[in-house]
Amino acid sequence: MKIIQSVKIGLQVTVIKQGKQFVAYAPALDISTSGKTLKEAQKRFSELVNIFIDELIEKNTLEEVFTGLGWSKVKKQWEPPEIVSQKSVDIRLPVAA
Repeated sequence: MKIIQSVKIGLQVTVIKQGKQFVAYAPALDISTSGKTLKEAQKRFSELVNIFIDELIEKNTLEEVFTGLGWSKVKKQWEPPEIVSQKSVDIRLPVAA
């Protein structure tokens, strides 16, 4: 794949706290990473995205992977799937007696 230029797109990233770690996750790419601080998790995520995209380009699998993740190509530019809803829902969990 020949890359002529790059464009910026908005990518939804969710950061959650798990114990002492912050976990950054992007559903549109199905990748995540963590850090000891929010800032570290965000920095690592940015690095991870660049590595992930570079690997897809190098292996010539970008189109296959993006299509499989629900991305679409509009005027020669990739667009992530649109998030139409994100909310908290109540669920039932068993409780030990």
